Amino acid sequence: MMFRKGLWVGYLLLLVFSVPARANEKQDTLRVLFVGNSYVYYNNLAQLINLLTDSMPTRLICTKSTVGAAHLGEHWRGLRGLRSKTLITEKKYDIVVIQDNSMWPLEHKDSLLFYGKLFTDLIRSTGARPYLYSTWARQKTPETQTAITAAYAELATATGATRVPVGDAWELARQQKPEMVLFHSDGSHPSPLGTFLIALSFIKKITGTLPARYRQVYNYPDKDGESFRLMQLTEEEMKLCAGFAEQVQSKQ
Repeated sequence: MMFRKGLWVGYLLLLVFSVPARANEKQDTLRVLFVGNSYVYYNNLAQLINLLTDSMPTRLICTKSTVGAAHLGEHWRGLRGLRSKTLITEKKYDIVVIQDNSMWPLEHKDSLLFYGKLFTDLIRSTGARPYLYSTWARQKTPETQTAITAAYAELATATGATRVPVGDAWELARQQKPEMVLFHSDGSHPSPLGTFLIALSFIKKITGTLPARYRQVYNYPDKDGESFRLMQLTEEEMKLCAGFAEQVQSKQ
């Protein structure tokens, strides 16, 4: 009997000391809501960020409130079935990211500044931090990047919100590696590679660092528990994206 008891105790000790070190490490989590449109839901940006930060000291748990081509005024007024204000006020988020229609910084900057201010005030009233998704110029009009960046920078200065320089990273990539396929075939939305660069830009700005390792294939479970592929990239592509995200934010 004593022999069996000794075996049982030894087995328990083996289990305890066999648990991976990560189980004993404290992993912080931040809940993030993206308020935007197709520039968020293309290629499942929120889910990709979840996966990329899963092994990092700070894990980002991202959800979204989106509809195609939505602008902040529609989000604020609850049009087209959007419930962004309700989500912000009723859920407990650490960070809320807002993103306007891709053409609004160029064609309706006053609307971006007006509704951006309303949203950042609302976000702060809940104890969350406002972030701005500073987007990119379309493929055929790279010269508009300066104006897009300036509009979001003006909103950041006026509200104290944190600007995530996604468009800056895209501009740098297009200058240094023009062969990189960042765009979907429509010349506006991101390709899988473009979404990877977006994800790293957010991770770097929010956590201050990037993942130590990357997988070439990223799968995510669906509602039935089945796995579907988010994207598959080469090591070189991921290394380039990490470099551009680091380079842009090191200058800020």
